[in-house]
Amino acid sequence: MPANALDTLMERGFISQCTHEDELRELLGKEQLTFYMGYDPVANSLTAGHLLTLMAHAHLQKAGHRLITLMGTGTGMIGDPSDRSDMRRVITREEVAHNIVCFKNQFARFVEYGEGKAIMEENDWLLDLHLVSFMRDYGVHFSVNKMLAAECYKSRLEGGLTAFEFTYMLMQAYDFVELYRRYGCRLQLGGSDQWSNIIAGVELLRKTEGIQAYGLTLNLLTTGSGQKMGKSAGNAIWLDAEKTSPYDFYQYWRNTEDVTVIRNLKLLTFLSMDEINEMAKWEGAELNRAKDILAYEITKIVHGAEEADKAQAAAKALFAGGGDLKNMPTTDIPRAEIGDGLNIINLLDMLKLIPSRGEGRRLIAQGGIKINDEKIDSHEHSITESDFKDGYVLIQKGKKIYHRGRLV
Repeated sequence: MPANALDTLMERGFISQCTHEDELRELLGKEQLTFYMGYDPVANSLTAGHLLTLMAHAHLQKAGHRLITLMGTGTGMIGDPSDRSDMRRVITREEVAHNIVCFKNQFARFVEYGEGKAIMEENDWLLDLHLVSFMRDYGVHFSVNKMLAAECYKSRLEGGLTAFEFTYMLMQAYDFVELYRRYGCRLQLGGSDQWSNIIAGVELLRKTEGIQAYGLTLNLLTTGSGQKMGKSAGNAIWLDAEKTSPYDFYQYWRNTEDVTVIRNLKLLTFLSMDEINEMAKWEGAELNRAKDILAYEITKIVHGAEEADKAQAAAKALFAGGGDLKNMPTTDIPRAEIGDGLNIINLLDMLKLIPSRGEGRRLIAQGGIKINDEKIDSHEHSITESDFKDGYVLIQKGKKIYHRGRLV
């Protein structure tokens, strides 16, 4: 059994970098430590890429430490330039407020908030700062030379880094100072692309408050090929059931690559390391069973046991010859839309199975679309009422994505 939360996170593969590792381990082992992680609400849902950080929060809370979830009311108005080749879209205060409400509902599935438990805070203090006073008191502690050498800015220098974005590091560092003053927060967590920003906050606390603070970065969740998992990478799996259905969410994890299944079990489930280490010995069909376990456990955490059961039943109906198809994602199709025939591209677009009509034509040309298990060979193909069996038509995209249309 790991001695403390830091060892738990290390054993399960969460940690990328850590400042003052021995000191931090000692603190986590002998007292309750208040830590925080910030989230800029630039979308109305968290993605699968956030799951790793949410699970890290849960492990730390289980070990008795106090989390501050910091919503970027202020920083979200700028947008973090880290890992970006272009400037983020500037969003309105109304969008930020709406997105924060969406985030709060999703965080509550992983972390307990309330009296004596985790804290939900917003950095709206940034909205009231006076520029000259802020730069005199805090900007003086930042070296522009060091900032330009930071990884979070390097990718933006060639294309043009705006002064607007350049202030982001100062804002995030000031958040750490503010949270220390309000709550005694001494540890900041972030993704591995946040290392420069976190170090800036640790240093600012040392210079302004004279205290030792700590920083810890978590590995980014990636695909088997090493691609970052997240909305900006174009492969978003959302935690909002309206944006990614529980069935599609389940199927995503069921289809995970062989090389990532054990890693994901360690990072994204609460199964014991003894159980996971035993599964690491599995091969072939047994490894597929590990994928079933992974998909079910993650779906249960994010969407609840009932939705996980439904998703599992729908998957068995398609791939194992048992279960109930009624749990598959289904879209109503009005008879008026069918008429004398509904073009296959229009159908795929209606069911949101393609990002563009061009992509739909490409899929059909490559044999990637089936209707009721029959391959479609022309983008001019039309669906008629005769294609609906007992009121339903089954659409398959590629090898693993299924959707039903219901005639209404």
